[in-house]
Amino acid sequence: MNVYMDNNATTQVKPEVVEAMKPYFTEIYGNASSKFYSIGRRAEQELARLRESVAKNIGADKANEVYFTASGCEADNWAIKGAALANKSRGNHIITSKIEHHAVLNTCEYLEKHGFEVTYLDVDESGFVSPEAVEAAIKDSTVLISIMTANNEIGTIEPIKQIAEVAKKHKVLFHTDAVQAMGHMKIDVKELGVDMLSLSAHKFHGPKGVGALYIRNGVRIDNLIHGGGQERGKRAATENLAGIAGLAKALDLATESLEKNTAVMTEKRDKLISGIKERIPYIKLNGPEGEKRLCNNVNFSFRYIEGESILMMLDMYNIAASTGSACASGSLDPSHVLLAIGLPHEIAHGSLRLSVSEDTTDEEIEYVLDVLPQVIQRLRDMSPLYEEVKNKV
Repeated sequence: MNVYMDNNATTQVKPEVVEAMKPYFTEIYGNASSKFYSIGRRAEQELARLRESVAKNIGADKANEVYFTASGCEADNWAIKGAALANKSRGNHIITSKIEHHAVLNTCEYLEKHGFEVTYLDVDESGFVSPEAVEAAIKDSTVLISIMTANNEIGTIEPIKQIAEVAKKHKVLFHTDAVQAMGHMKIDVKELGVDMLSLSAHKFHGPKGVGALYIRNGVRIDNLIHGGGQERGKRAATENLAGIAGLAKALDLATESLEKNTAVMTEKRDKLISGIKERIPYIKLNGPEGEKRLCNNVNFSFRYIEGESILMMLDMYNIAASTGSACASGSLDPSHVLLAIGLPHEIAHGSLRLSVSEDTTDEEIEYVLDVLPQVIQRLRDMSPLYEEVKNKV
């Protein structure tokens, strides 16, 4: 049995999405900027239709508030760099949190090297950013706040609506990275009150290499990519029409089935959490429990062993999982998210993230719950730290 439990890293593209993309490789293959002949005009018309669909599914007022990108990382970079540079005459201060994705953190660090000041807010032991802490950090020079909608490692769903209200009160632009949240909870940009929002298709059963940035009409940001006049002159590069079609179709499917799918994933998530708690001692669930946790996310720390060893042994049983963000998987450092919620290095190193999809079966859940305790015990039997614990007991 092959069990894929890393859906927070990427998801399998749904067959309906693949079918929706096919015509844009073979039939509607024109360049949407080539408007002097019918093949190009048809591509332009299709691009407009797909943009309208995406805008509708995220609650945007107008289709022209949606800009297509090559990834969620690009969307984050564009939102933060673009807003900072466009507003530098007003100030140079940015507020974010210590548990953001590296697409946000590394962008902020880059801006620090170019004269910007960044406040990295602490979070509580469950990973929550306090709206009061955001407000307390605002200065006269603050031009942007960027807080993720939901954390990709520990599943914490942040109080985005309340933080957006703080930002609006102080007339500060607010961006949220909703890459991990999209398809796993309701996302309505008007209801949330955000100025900018990033998303990526491959997190909700769409193709890789395509994302989007919502920019509320009236918000001014600098361009990130310069060249042609695509995306209304804001983002150069010929639009990836097939990828955009895949994004739009995947978002349609996710939106239409959101209530049903989230209920299914929540049930699977809770079954994993309760099963691991019952069968394995010396563990800690990272992140909150209940409705303030992403419906598909499970993250545990297992004392006395290392996460990389767990992954390698699970792979021997054909179970795919992760220790945290796929974008940081090449690093041997403990997760910055787990350190930020107060875990010591030795416990943070022993983390495992399991993330389900609506297609995860009960049989797969049971298989993981059967295999994981064996893996943990085998690794602990080889651990001198665990040997000390057994001797004390």
